[in-house]
Amino acid sequence: MFKLTRRLFGTGLFTAAVLASFGVMAEELKEFRIGFQKTGLPVVAQQQKVIEKALEPKGIAVSWVEFTAGPPLVEALNVGSIDVGWTGDAPPIFGQAAGSAIVYAAALPSNGKGEAIFVKPGSPIQTLADLKGKKIGVGKGTSAHNLVVAALEKAGIGFGDVTPVYLSPADAAAAFASDKIDAWAVWDPFFAIAETRYKPRILTTSAETLKVNTYFLANRDFAANHADAVTTTIAALKEASVWADANRDKVAAALHEVTGVPLEAQTIAANRSVFSIGPITDDIVAGQQQTADRFFKLGLIPKQITISDAVWTAPGN
Repeated sequence: MFKLTRRLFGTGLFTAAVLASFGVMAEELKEFRIGFQKTGLPVVAQQQKVIEKALEPKGIAVSWVEFTAGPPLVEALNVGSIDVGWTGDAPPIFGQAAGSAIVYAAALPSNGKGEAIFVKPGSPIQTLADLKGKKIGVGKGTSAHNLVVAALEKAGIGFGDVTPVYLSPADAAAAFASDKIDAWAVWDPFFAIAETRYKPRILTTSAETLKVNTYFLANRDFAANHADAVTTTIAALKEASVWADANRDKVAAALHEVTGVPLEAQTIAANRSVFSIGPITDDIVAGQQQTADRFFKLGLIPKQITISDAVWTAPGN
C-alpha cells in the first residue's frame, strides 16, 4: 500500500507519487459530505458549524447526511455517497469484512453508559441469564449487536441460545412497546427515551460489559486524495468536544432542537456522554480486533479481517 511520508508530502514528489498510486490527480474538493446520526458530538459540531468555519476559507462547502444507524452509513461511505461519518464499533467491522472501501481516521470514547440491554419493569427477566430462549431486538451490525454478543458470552450463554430480532431503532421501539420482543439493546437517545417512558430494568450497559470506542471513518479514496480536509475536520471536532464537555446543558438543548427528542431524554443522554476525539492507537486496534475475531467465530462476518489494514495515517505522521 502506498504511504505518504513527510518528505513526499512537502515536495513536488507528492503529486507524482499520488499519480503513480491512484492513476489520476485528486480533483479539487468543493463539497464535503458528512454522514451522522442524531446523537453526541456530531450534533454539537453541526449546531456550532465548527467544520463549516474550518473549511470555508478553503472554499469547501459542507453538507450533512443523516442516518438512523451505522451499517447504512458505512455502505454510503463504501459507495462514495458520503466522504466521512461516525459509527459505533461494529459497523466498520461488518463493512471491512464485506470489502467496503473505508478507513478508520480517528476514535471517540464509547458512550458506554448510554447503550444498554433492558426489559420492561414487569418482565420476569431479571438477569442476562434469563435471556436464554428469549427474543432480543437489536440492529444487525450495530454497536448494540456487539453488546449483545459480548454480554451473552460474559454470562455464559451461547448466541444461538437467544433469538435476535434484527430491527431498526424505530421498529424495535414499536416491537418493545407491543411486547413482540422480550428485551431491547440500543443506544442513546433511544435508550434514554425508553428510560423516561418505561423505567426499564437494565440488564447491562456497554460500560459494564466491554471496552469499545466509536469511530470517525472516511471513504478510503477520499482520505487518500483529501487528507487535509480530514485532518482539518478532526481538529475542528476536538474544539467542539472541549466545548461540549464543559456545556452539557447546552448540548442537551442542541440535541433536543435538532432531533425533536424530549429535553428530559436528551439531558440524560448528554450528562452521560463522553466528549473527546483522538488517534487510533495500538490498544484501540487490538480491542477492535478482538471484536472482529469474536464476530468471525460466531459466523456473523464471512471472513477473518485485520483491523490494522483499514487504519488511515495522516500524512506526516
